[in-house]
Amino acid sequence: MRFSTRAGLDGDKNDKNDDRFPASGSKKYLDHDSDSSDDGSSGNSSADEDEQSWISWFCSLKGNEFFCEVDEEYIQDDFNLSGLSSMVPYYDYALDLILDVESPNDDMLTEQQHELVESAAEMLYGLIHARYILTSRGMVAMLEKYKQCHFGRCPRVYCNNHPCLPVGTSDVFRTATVKIFCPKCEDIYFPRSKYQGNIDGAYYGTTFPHLFLMTYGYLKPQRCATNYVPRIFGFKIREKQLAAESTKSGGAGGRSAGGAEAKEGGKADNAGA
Repeated sequence: MRFSTRAGLDGDKNDKNDDRFPASGSKKYLDHDSDSSDDGSSGNSSADEDEQSWISWFCSLKGNEFFCEVDEEYIQDDFNLSGLSSMVPYYDYALDLILDVESPNDDMLTEQQHELVESAAEMLYGLIHARYILTSRGMVAMLEKYKQCHFGRCPRVYCNNHPCLPVGTSDVFRTATVKIFCPKCEDIYFPRSKYQGNIDGAYYGTTFPHLFLMTYGYLKPQRCATNYVPRIFGFKIREKQLAAESTKSGGAGGRSAGGAEAKEGGKADNAGA
């Protein structure tokens, strides 16, 4: 099987020939020098090869910097995957692919089905990831990425490039793409990278950044109170102030008119009596 889950992400048709995508039938990703065959001892070449799991390979792809590596033990626990089998097509094949397990019926799939399995594996891993980062181990993994600013920085000038956290605006798959949340101004923004901007927001969920800052309270900064003030030739624009004053004057006029009507009504009642 050729593993090209994110193929086409870089917009290059030659990605399938990249060393990131192993030859068919391979379940491991080898990271070694191409000239290793020149060693003299071919019998020990396998010992020099560093095997890379699907999870490590997937998280290392360009555009996947927001993902942390989910522990395989967490994925192997069926309780943690409850309800996902009905959401993900080719669920069993996708799970085997993520865990680097040789599926007995893998050879029976067509090339098109292999591509569907690869896409399903990405989807399944993303949905598992959304659950994992809410656990203590998941937050530790995301904490390390946060400290290294893997999630980007706030584009707002007065936040002074404060590190951000990934967040979804919906927990429903294929509803919205991932955004970044700034703890300082408490607003969300689009990621700067177009690759990261294509990631589904459900892979992070709406809860993560807020639970993360509650867990690591010392990381929560004081909210930025500085706002940009529009000026013309150095003078502040008073449109809002004038609008507020006109509203107040209108309300006062209404109250005085109402008072006059009440007085006239009282006089009429006295006259009738």
